Amino acid sequence: MKAVAETSPAGDSPPLPLVLIKAVRLLDVLTGKYLDHAEVLVEGERVKGVGSPVELPSETTSNLRIIDLGRLTLLPGLIDCHTHLMARLPEGPDAYQLSLLTKSEAFRALEGAANAKTVLEAGFTTVRDVESEGSGYSDVALRNAINAGLVVGPRMQVATRGIAALGQYHPFGLSSNLRDFPTGAEMVSGVEESRRAVREQVGHGADLIKVYADWNTPTLTVDELRVIVEETHKLGRKVAAHATTPEGIQNAVTAGVDSIEHGSKATLQNLESMKERGVYLVPTVGALEAYISKTGPGPASLQAQETLKAAQQTIRQAKELGVRIANGFDATGLEFHGRNADELVVMTKLGLTPIEAIRSATVTAAELLAWPDRVGSLEAGKFADLIAVEGDPLVQITTLQDVRFVMKGGTVVKSSRMPSQP
Repeated sequence: MKAVAETSPAGDSPPLPLVLIKAVRLLDVLTGKYLDHAEVLVEGERVKGVGSPVELPSETTSNLRIIDLGRLTLLPGLIDCHTHLMARLPEGPDAYQLSLLTKSEAFRALEGAANAKTVLEAGFTTVRDVESEGSGYSDVALRNAINAGLVVGPRMQVATRGIAALGQYHPFGLSSNLRDFPTGAEMVSGVEESRRAVREQVGHGADLIKVYADWNTPTLTVDELRVIVEETHKLGRKVAAHATTPEGIQNAVTAGVDSIEHGSKATLQNLESMKERGVYLVPTVGALEAYISKTGPGPASLQAQETLKAAQQTIRQAKELGVRIANGFDATGLEFHGRNADELVVMTKLGLTPIEAIRSATVTAAELLAWPDRVGSLEAGKFADLIAVEGDPLVQITTLQDVRFVMKGGTVVKSSRMPSQP
């Protein structure tokens, strides 16, 4: 680990606040090893040094604040690459339609703000929000409000409306008379409509593009997907593709997408193509298991169990081939936002080791977001995004479901003192 980042004199500017965080140990996610009696020096919103102990600047004076976390374990802030912060779907089979019908985009943005706070306090300091689920560009507004300090939430990359083939995404089953009923994604048909959708969404603030390569069966053609990728990459952004079927996955990979979301029915050939082209897998198995637990016995639960079983094979084969796996929970309901760490627990049940799961939510996720210089590990110069838990997450990954301390950009957003601390 780097010790202390070099800083240049700031002229007459007041010195940035210094915070020294101490803990019994710190997990270096790059090596998978612990640094005992760890200290992290934070200057402003950035990490200035990491050590055991850290080297303090010679000019340090009374502006140094010390936070002693005692026996807690420090880790970098976690990253969720598949969130839908605008989604708080009600109960029932028509939940999606009711949400579109009864909630304004302004209200959806406020729901998103509440979800964002919950997710941040769960230890997820960065998210990639992969579609606003029918709330238009409200995710752009939420991202900007968080960046401006108006509301509390994680760092966000947003995909805005998403792109789907005409008639192949929510809402389904509407009367044909309802011609202006809102849709969950931007519906396109043909290459030029696909191209226009990308340009429009990026023009309105999208950090990435989300595309639906299939929905039960393949939908968009390779040509449509290819032009989406072409336009997105030309504009310096990445494409996340919802794909679960073998043909849908292969179409998306052939078109050049950057990540496959879900990918539960991926074949060995799909995964080999992903490895060859450097495509990430975001499995989203945590929400699937949560859905099974919630629904109980029945046909819907049985189908979800079959999908989860297929996902287990996908994850194990992806691991064997060296496909990069990034964390993503896929919460869409009120009771699931903030349970993002469930994804890490379930991935260890399906074949990953604890350190592999943790890396999927730190360094690997940061690479997928193209932010490896900002987040994903505790190193000098990166944002001071860090969390602390009681216990050893390399032995018991479930400790990440109960985060005790959260700092984002040098600001403490959650702190729970443990009875076991002196």
